[in-house]
Amino acid sequence: MHTISRLGVASVLGGLLASVSLGAMASDIRFTFGEYSAKTKPFWAQVAADFEAANPDIHIKVESIPWSSYLQTLTTDISADNAPDISVVASIWLTDFAEQGLVEPIKDATNAGLSDKIIPALLSPSVVDGELMGLPFAASARAMMINNALYTKAGVKPPTTWEELSAAAKKITELGGDTYGFGLPGKEEEVDVYYYYALWSHGGEIFDKDGKSLLGSPEAIAAAKIYADLVKAGYTEPSPTANSREDVFNLFKRGKIGTIFTFPMLVPQIAEEAPDLDYSVLPFPVKSTEAAMAITDALVVFKSSQAKEDIKKFLDFIYQDKYRSAFDKADGLLPVTQNVLQEDYFQKDPKIAAFANGLKHAKFQPSVKLWDQVIDITRSALQRVYTGDQTPEEALPAAAAAINALYGK
Repeated sequence: MHTISRLGVASVLGGLLASVSLGAMASDIRFTFGEYSAKTKPFWAQVAADFEAANPDIHIKVESIPWSSYLQTLTTDISADNAPDISVVASIWLTDFAEQGLVEPIKDATNAGLSDKIIPALLSPSVVDGELMGLPFAASARAMMINNALYTKAGVKPPTTWEELSAAAKKITELGGDTYGFGLPGKEEEVDVYYYYALWSHGGEIFDKDGKSLLGSPEAIAAAKIYADLVKAGYTEPSPTANSREDVFNLFKRGKIGTIFTFPMLVPQIAEEAPDLDYSVLPFPVKSTEAAMAITDALVVFKSSQAKEDIKKFLDFIYQDKYRSAFDKADGLLPVTQNVLQEDYFQKDPKIAAFANGLKHAKFQPSVKLWDQVIDITRSALQRVYTGDQTPEEALPAAAAAINALYGK
């Protein structure tokens, strides 16, 4: 969903609590959020204007910040006694925010009943030590996207298993003409995420119940071998470690890749940038377990804010169905509220419904300390596999050992 700069959250936040002082005045609410698209800031500026028209004694200051620099910007503001009143943050940051005592439990910062509007399954990433620390603000589930024209030309059916995906990737790559069967991002954002799709499908997990890494498990190694074999056979774009998620998506928009794994935000992008592209959105291939991934960003209220009562009014306002529905559709997001999820757009549009349907068996990245470092270790291990410098049997157990060392396990 977002493109988060993987900074060390705990290290950036460490020691900031002592410097947090007063926030904005009660009649002035500062609202910060990441840019999901060029439409994000204008949309929320209009919502703020609507709210101010109904509440002329309250001013909303909206600030849109690129996700790549958002965490650094936010923590710099906090350290300078300039914390916003409310912010939309990546849910995976919440553990560190909560442990530093920077944000309010959401029940203390919202009117009764607001959290009841939320799809229950989407609340869990915002729970820290049994306390709901934020309200889901944006959601995305992942799914498989295929180029129908390439599949038809290659004479293969949409894959439902990993073996079928590999066979289809072979046939599509053999079409030639700079066409590749499978798009595999191997640098920057979400190298690890692409891997978790396969890991969960094989019945694997990232951690066991005691918090030890399971990247060295048979399921984890088998999942990595799928991608390693695709790269070795030449069925992905050349040199995956030189291609980011956006690079792969751009190749798909140009009709050069048969299969990618992606988020619903790509749907409006394709409609705008490649309206003639013939594609379908389908569930992930299955090995032993049907699984999809969901990601949420959470709206949090900072303890330093002096506008708590006005914030309650504002949050009730922006979680109205009409605003939630319009925002989700404009930015290609999935609903976080139960009423909006029932709209025909999310239930009957085949491209969007395929993503929304994934919510029922969605899994989340764990909300744990040092997660950014876990990502770095996992990404580096996968990159060594993709370049052929190590086998999955070598790289994955070594990554598990390094992750366990982080946690003293």
